[in-house]
Amino acid sequence: MRNLGLSKVFTLIEPGPVVLVTTRDGNKNNIMTISWTMVLDFTPMLAITTGAWNYSFAALQKTRECVIAIPTLDLLDKIVGIGTCSGVDTDKFAKFKLTAMPGKHVSAPLIKECLANIECKVVDLIEKHNIVVLEAVAAYVDPEREERRTLHAVGDGTFIVDGRKLDRRKMMASKLPEGI
Repeated sequence: MRNLGLSKVFTLIEPGPVVLVTTRDGNKNNIMTISWTMVLDFTPMLAITTGAWNYSFAALQKTRECVIAIPTLDLLDKIVGIGTCSGVDTDKFAKFKLTAMPGKHVSAPLIKECLANIECKVVDLIEKHNIVVLEAVAAYVDPEREERRTLHAVGDGTFIVDGRKLDRRKMMASKLPEGI
């Protein structure tokens, strides 16, 4: 084995999938690309890492709501484009030809072109680590979407695409929550 610089450790275990987080501040929708996400147990509690460096963060703090949209492989260039421009001077829905759909529980829009959308309320902001804890209040999946492979950012400008699904449900049955 060879040494890896500690500044690159995150590239070994960066979570995924890459998601698009939408916000709405007043009359303006915005989207940011987020690659640091996590689930918190088997509840509808989730977390993302973001902060003031993202234009959408102010709207997230103010409205305390957002949508986590889960894009697929066919949207890779849009995902990267969204993450490399600012909502300060760019209408990302228009620039990347994405369709904003109204949510039922939050003012932030869903993204029609994504595989899934999760409406969320902010329940905690952990400033020390730039963690936003979210509670999912509604979730939607597009069962007719042909492309279903999600992406995982390595953190160095490269991505890993989900591969084939391996089923071990029977072996894990005693550890899975009812209904999963």
